[in-house]
Amino acid sequence: MKVFLLALLCTISFSASAQWWSFKKHKRYPMLAEVKYAPFRMPAAKLMNSNVKRVTLGMTTYGLTLNERSVMKTAQHQMRFRQYEDASYSFNELAKIYVQQGKLSEAKWFYLQSNNLSRQQNNDRLTIANLIELANVKSTIGDFALAQQDLDEARDMATAHNWQDDVLSVKKHMDGLQRSKLAYVKPEAGLAGTTTL
Repeated sequence: MKVFLLALLCTISFSASAQWWSFKKHKRYPMLAEVKYAPFRMPAAKLMNSNVKRVTLGMTTYGLTLNERSVMKTAQHQMRFRQYEDASYSFNELAKIYVQQGKLSEAKWFYLQSNNLSRQQNNDRLTIANLIELANVKSTIGDFALAQQDLDEARDMATAHNWQDDVLSVKKHMDGLQRSKLAYVKPEAGLAGTTTL
């Protein structure tokens, strides 16, 4: 009996839809005609001539602090587990962050640490980059003689490896250092000649 009832219900199954009650025909509406023309016309030249200007946003103090903490933790981990090559890059990154913050003594120290580690690992590309950036920091501080020594050493390393792109970069920074020296000395020379009695 149960099997018969199950077979009967399976053959005369009702849909769960609520539409089976309604037996009347639904009215079909005609399809809408396709739109051939836009309701407004705008020339393409007007769309291409935009007044949007690119604005570059610098890092905020909060963003620099977060970036500093992140890179510092990474560098500590790398030094703890003696990953010196990666640590030299992390120290370089920390020095760049400190330059952005205006903390030049910290930047100088981290460039020196990165430089020492890159020399131990024989990573001459990073050593040259560190020497160039270290010279920039020293010239900003006012140590022009030490900056010149760093740039001379970087030029010698680049010419020893015949890396012309690094030689050109060092030359460009040397020219900038000479301009910085002149700008630093010139105001003092001008003031010395204008003394009045």
